[in-house]
Amino acid sequence: METDSSLLSSELAQQREEVLFQQLLLETVGKIQTESPDSRVIRPQPGLCLKTFALPDKQKVFVNICQSTAVPPPPELSREGLVELLDSEDPASYRVPMSLGEPHAEMDNNSQSCTAYDVVVSPEFFLKSQKDPLFQQFLIAVSLEGLENKYKLELSRDSKILKNRKFLGSVTEQNIRTRSRPVIQELNPHPEFSLFVEPPVGEPEYLIAEILLPGVLSSRCVVLDLGEDRLVLKARPTLFHLDIFFPFLIDQEGSAAQYHTHTQILTVTMPVVAAETN
Repeated sequence: METDSSLLSSELAQQREEVLFQQLLLETVGKIQTESPDSRVIRPQPGLCLKTFALPDKQKVFVNICQSTAVPPPPELSREGLVELLDSEDPASYRVPMSLGEPHAEMDNNSQSCTAYDVVVSPEFFLKSQKDPLFQQFLIAVSLEGLENKYKLELSRDSKILKNRKFLGSVTEQNIRTRSRPVIQELNPHPEFSLFVEPPVGEPEYLIAEILLPGVLSSRCVVLDLGEDRLVLKARPTLFHLDIFFPFLIDQEGSAAQYHTHTQILTVTMPVVAAETN
């Protein structure tokens, strides 16, 4: 990686601290799958009920797509943007926040046993799906994919929205994650930062850095350089300097940074390519 030499002038002095940081980070990442994320209990509101089948045995499955203000909406997306997304090579790059509930046994109208799942999304996104059939199809698709990935299912796409039923079974409370648990919290006040992985369990898809820069008035005061496994930051007028390595290889071109002047937090979102190998 080519980096401005001025940003690395203190590299030798910080080498020992960086090695220790990497060891702590790797140890913590190794434990992340055994830790429970912070959560809260919600009672979702019914939205629509979808009938489909689990393959290959064609067991009847119902998906209750619900809504709750506790679930954040996804990034704003126009209909034209959705069309472009669906035609792109990586439509999964657009993430819809949702909570996927545990399966529960129910009885259908013919008194036959079946399985139901509850999927909770934000009211804003659910309302958009009710107004536009394309967004509704997209919501159904990402809901089925989410259930398949979480529960190792194969669900038929030959599904049907029930007209006279918004929910199968009884609405139950659901635990949702309120935020990712930090991989490691930096204790040095110049600057303070946290690293998170998303999702918090399973294979990481994104590495997110949140860096607190008190006194920094604008993103124009920040110089940020990303390598395939490294972040280097310098900010003025406080002369903040940060140089860290990651236990993952990241996609530099697909990474994005945003500085929030109100909270004075720089958020860097980096797609994970692979775990670092030695």
